[in-house]
Amino acid sequence: MVMTVKIYTTYSCVWCNRAKEFFKQNNVSFQEVNVEYDSEALNEMFEKSGQLGVPVIDVNGTIIIGFDKGALESALGLKK
Repeated sequence: MVMTVKIYTTYSCVWCNRAKEFFKQNNVSFQEVNVEYDSEALNEMFEKSGQLGVPVIDVNGTIIIGFDKGALESALGLKK
């Protein structure tokens, strides 16, 4: 199964940067969508999560709010 990961971010989001670094450290490919100036992406993020805060991470349809390392490891199959 192909893993699709999309992270909704803003330019100044510290937790977004931590999540992206986590993906890089674990060799996880991801698509970054910056919602700061993209109202269509912001609406998409809100429809998926009910949240306006970032990061919002979509792992194969599993929505994770914020940088929740445990939830990410679980959704990505990284927990041993």
